[in-house]
This record gives sequence, C-alpha cells and structure tokens, in this order.
Amino acid sequence: MKAIWRGQVIAESDRTLDVGGYRYFPRETVRTDLLRAAPKTQSDLACPNGVQFYDVTDGVAQSRRVACSYEAPRTGMQQVDHWVAFWEDVEIK
Repeated sequence: MKAIWRGQVIAESDRTLDVGGYRYFPRETVRTDLLRAAPKTQSDLACPNGVQFYDVTDGVAQSRRVACSYEAPRTGMQQVDHWVAFWEDVEIK
C-alpha cells in the first residue's frame, strides 16, 4: 500500500492495517520529514487514546490535519500504537 500526497509517496508498506475505516502505516514506513504536529484542540486533548494530528507539508504546499497517530492507545487501538493514518488530500493505493 502507498499513501500519496501531491504526487509524492509519503508512506509505503506491505503491512498496513485497516482499523475503523482508516488505513494505518507503521511509523518507520512514513516520511515523517513531511509531517508537522498540528496544535491540539480541546477535542484532541479529551481523546482517551492520546491522538496527535499532523499537517503534511513540503515547505511550499500544505494539507492540514490529514494524518493522525494514537500516542497512548487504549483498548481496541493498541495494534496501531504510534502508526500513522491518512485521509482527505492523501490518496491510498
């Protein structure tokens, strides 16, 4: 599977997971140099799984809050602990 943003492959792995309708990639397969932690909202802070949203940027273009990772997953989400999911402007193939 590949996550593609603006023609760039930003994640690629043959061991992704589909959880809750989102495709998660192991963090080591993600181009973290293109991710920037988005400021946390009150809703983010209330998440029991410690969600962190990310903007994707190459220094010129940016897509806001199109990736996330659970940094302290609880029941049902441990399998994607620190993995990264993408949506909206990021195409999954």
